[in-house]
Amino acid sequence: MTTTLALDTTGRRSVDEQRRTLLRTARDVADDLAADAIARDQAGKPPADETARLREAGLPAALTPPGPDRGTDWRTGCAVIREIAAADSSVGDVLARHYVHTWSGRFYASLDHATALEEESVGEQWLWTGAVRAPAPQDDGDAPELTLGRRAPGYVLSGRRSVDTAVAAADQIVVDAVCPATGDVLVVRIPPGARGVSVESAHDRLGQRVAGAGEVVLDRVAITPGQVLGRRPHDEESTAPFTALAEPALRLALCHVGLGIAEGALTEARDLSRGGRAHRLPGEDPDLFLTYGELASAAQTATAVVDRATDVMARALDTGPHLDAERAASVAALVATAETVTSKAALRITARVLELADAPGLDRFWRNARVLTAHRPAAHRLRSIGEHYLNGSHPVVAAFR
Repeated sequence: MTTTLALDTTGRRSVDEQRRTLLRTARDVADDLAADAIARDQAGKPPADETARLREAGLPAALTPPGPDRGTDWRTGCAVIREIAAADSSVGDVLARHYVHTWSGRFYASLDHATALEEESVGEQWLWTGAVRAPAPQDDGDAPELTLGRRAPGYVLSGRRSVDTAVAAADQIVVDAVCPATGDVLVVRIPPGARGVSVESAHDRLGQRVAGAGEVVLDRVAITPGQVLGRRPHDEESTAPFTALAEPALRLALCHVGLGIAEGALTEARDLSRGGRAHRLPGEDPDLFLTYGELASAAQTATAVVDRATDVMARALDTGPHLDAERAASVAALVATAETVTSKAALRITARVLELADAPGLDRFWRNARVLTAHRPAAHRLRSIGEHYLNGSHPVVAAFR
């Protein structure tokens, strides 16, 4: 299965046809993943087979930043992520983090470097993952997890870092590391097959079992100048507005994964109810209608907020380095709102469907939603949203660290 991009009569790729083709491919992949989602969740193995399916369909190459004859715009990329996540949220998680990390060149590197990197990623069908920390308001005094030592012409990288997806399946891992000699925090990419790189897969996770989480362990790994994407600012105040979009872009992509979980849970429960495998047959049961009405409304409300945030983020990404600080902060505040609404809806829907239907595997939706939202407390986001609303603060609304 491959993604085929149509050409119009002038020989240029039709953007609309490209989008339709990509979404059809995503639906085909989603149908394929849904067929054995329960069995793969129960096995909980690293996503070797799943990433092979993505590559066969051409999705890693398609989900890169838009450029001449390549890549995907932000809105379409998020639609693909949500489609895949509704069938298997672990694979949606892999694809979401891949897509956002392919933007790393634009967030941190020069235009020429970013362009060359994106073209190579498309040509090689690289799958990306990573874990770049958001700038902190102030140094917390802890020793850095990853450090860079100078070794001409580049560096050597040592330490370990937790990675949430595809730690053993990715082709590029993006991390930030401190150079003690200069105090700089550099963002670098690592090919997992490089000498000195090893991975430790996580086992027995509550949810997102097929996402391939784990730790990457680095023992004096050689980093060439070409693997250095750029500097990550030390704090929010010194972060360029466009660079500041890196973290909220990831969180927004994960909102689409959360929506996929909610939509997948509702669809599966509805099909079970229609098939008579629920606790009560649908018939004319007004209580059942009420419950489904409430849950469908919660999903649609979250979708509306996330879609609005997606449109605003898309326009900000299109603006590029000319983005101003006030607009970047507004984007991040809206993403935090979308995250808050989506987390609440996903947890509520996935818990309630367990009361509506009793079927093997239905619990995976709640487990996946719980793991996806566990490290982003609502109170922290709400305080940040409130601060922005009251004070119009410029620093980007950061996620809980």
